[in-house]
Amino acid sequence: MNDSSNDFIRKIIGEFDKLSYISPEDVPDIALYMDQITTFMDSRLDACKRHPDDKILTKTMINNYTKSKLIPPPEKKKYTQDHLLLLIYVYYLKDFLQISDIRTLLSPLTDPDPTYRQGKTMLEIYEAAFKLVKSQTDYMTKDLMRRWKMARDIYGGGNDQEVEYLQVFAFVCLLSFDVYVKKNLIESIVDEISKFEESGDS
Repeated sequence: MNDSSNDFIRKIIGEFDKLSYISPEDVPDIALYMDQITTFMDSRLDACKRHPDDKILTKTMINNYTKSKLIPPPEKKKYTQDHLLLLIYVYYLKDFLQISDIRTLLSPLTDPDPTYRQGKTMLEIYEAAFKLVKSQTDYMTKDLMRRWKMARDIYGGGNDQEVEYLQVFAFVCLLSFDVYVKKNLIESIVDEISKFEESGDS
């Protein structure tokens, strides 16, 4: 692998490593006003911004999420820990799922009947999900390296700019196909959840 290719994959892996997460122990256990919620999310997920002036969460977003029933209304203008956890889920899901799908996925967590949560608190459910996600970091780094090697090998490992472009394009296609397949799988799972909830209502 030439120096240019080494620099490219190192930069990509570096961007992956910089992605921010909100660990369970960092989630406040007190009710917060809307300004405090937006400030918290913006500071904790700053590294996820594509551009410096991007907003992680705004007042308008929170109001829209409430109107769309993604999160319950605030309690006396304050948002509980459960509200914040739901907003974290919405942040990660909104880039590839429709609002209606997110609502279907999250509604069992916000249902007054705790049956779906099996006696677990929202924080405990978040802790379990966080543990699963963090456990995949090493695997995903290695998988990125594997896919980059596949993309380079298919074009013979050349060094000129045109060949490097084709290698990068093939790499993007590999990643995009992965996103496409997983998005469709997630939508199918959400549809099954919707059917399950409908049968429970009948």
